[in-house]
Amino acid sequence: MNELTPHPSELTPYQKDAIGRAAHLRQEVTSFQHTWPRLNSAEMLPPITWSELERQLQSLSVTPAGAMMVHDLVAATRKQASFKPNELVMREILCIASAVMDETFLSDSSSSDLEEQDPII
Repeated sequence: MNELTPHPSELTPYQKDAIGRAAHLRQEVTSFQHTWPRLNSAEMLPPITWSELERQLQSLSVTPAGAMMVHDLVAATRKQASFKPNELVMREILCIASAVMDETFLSDSSSSDLEEQDPII
């Protein structure tokens, strides 16, 4: 084995990062389940597709910048949804909705951009 090849028992940086992300996700799920134990309710929400969710969130967005972020936010939520309790996924969707419906969301960067373009004298 040469010095560039890791020892079989050593993890690559990519493997260490993947393990760290998995551990963080597991901790997030465990913490959520501790705070919000599963309810014994059989009532389900109507089924909805990710595309329908994305379309509605874009429609609810109060700014073009918010609408443009929706696709990436929904994609990230969807990617991890199978590893999380349904209620946690719903909570994340509600957070996305809240952010894109907030007129002040991203206003710090927007206002600083405007100040650079048109300084007040």
